[in-house]
Amino acid sequence: MSLLATLRIALAALRVNALRSLLTMLGIIIGVGAVITMIAVGGGAQARVEQQIKSLGANLMIILPGSTTAGGVRLGWSSAQTLTEDDAWAIQREIEEVQVAAPALRGGAQIVAGNTNWSTVIYGVTPEYLEAREWPIVAGRGFEPQEISGAGGKVALIGQTAARQLFGGADPVDQQLRIKQVPFIVIGVLDRKGQSMIGQDQDDVVLVPLATARNRILGSTQGKLRRVGTISVKTRPGADMKVAEERIRALMRQRHRLQPSQDDDFSIRNLAEILNAQEASSRVLTYLLAAVASVSLLVGGIGIMNIMLVSVTERTREIGLRMAVGARARDILTQFLVEAVTLSLVGGLIGIVFGLAGSVAIGTLAGWQTRLSVEAIALATGFAAAVGIFFGFYPARKAARLSPIEALRYE
Repeated sequence: MSLLATLRIALAALRVNALRSLLTMLGIIIGVGAVITMIAVGGGAQARVEQQIKSLGANLMIILPGSTTAGGVRLGWSSAQTLTEDDAWAIQREIEEVQVAAPALRGGAQIVAGNTNWSTVIYGVTPEYLEAREWPIVAGRGFEPQEISGAGGKVALIGQTAARQLFGGADPVDQQLRIKQVPFIVIGVLDRKGQSMIGQDQDDVVLVPLATARNRILGSTQGKLRRVGTISVKTRPGADMKVAEERIRALMRQRHRLQPSQDDDFSIRNLAEILNAQEASSRVLTYLLAAVASVSLLVGGIGIMNIMLVSVTERTREIGLRMAVGARARDILTQFLVEAVTLSLVGGLIGIVFGLAGSVAIGTLAGWQTRLSVEAIALATGFAAAVGIFFGFYPARKAARLSPIEALRYE
């Protein structure tokens, strides 16, 4: 008997008991839909983590000041001012893997623009900071050399959140604002960055020249030493960040005259390693969600096996009659196996529709980011077919092994 004829007989048998076939497919429908939805949710979580990490800048390392000891108590990182502008320029000049090194100072202040005021974060930076953070300017211009050198110019770049709070819908470029009673002219508006990994609004910020921040706003008591709070290091595309990190560490220890027995008086945070760790965690979460959802597919497969066993019992005389007129055991095996796989595949296709709809619904109603994957759809469909073959084989084999004489005698 041809495969086409076998498929036609199998479909006819399923149509005879349409309701039972639909109920049998229900487990597969739920399983495939749940797998696709869970993978989409997990993929969305992974994409969000990637987006938050990359918003800090690609190939980025952050150097923080070291710790200090007071009264026998060891304080945490950044409790001592150990970094200088010269450290940043030395890193940029002497480490070939480094594209730019950007020193920065950070502090908070109340900003006044007209009759409006807003508390935000102030960063004293150099032009390299925007390159390291991959932070374009969407309106206006950046800092010019004469505004960075010397005492520093009284100009500012403003983030979109701070711009909205201070100027509403008006164009902030060329507007005046005051930071700690010091007047500044807004020369540019930064592109949107969104939230950081810890939920901080990265657009609620004002950038001013580093020298201006140190001398006029943040009030560093060690201005002559050119102290800075952080150094952002962006490596060149394709450079080995681990090698760059080790070379930076060696250079910094040499510049700070640290003996081999002394601990580092600085800390290097490799954001690429953080990204890899976060991505690995998100992948594990996605696999866990998919594994939990896959239990529904196994339950659906058990349902298919039960119904196929019932079908074999109900159609015993039919099987005996077909064998009596020349059907081979292989034909009987193929027929019941095709019925099981058809149930799984049709249930899988319906489950795909429900899975896609569920992913869209979660993304729209719950506000969660989801990411649909063709691989997930193919995996769920293939797994559904495998379930049909695996759980349908035993009933099909049982039907194929029936004795024609005993089958014809069955009541």
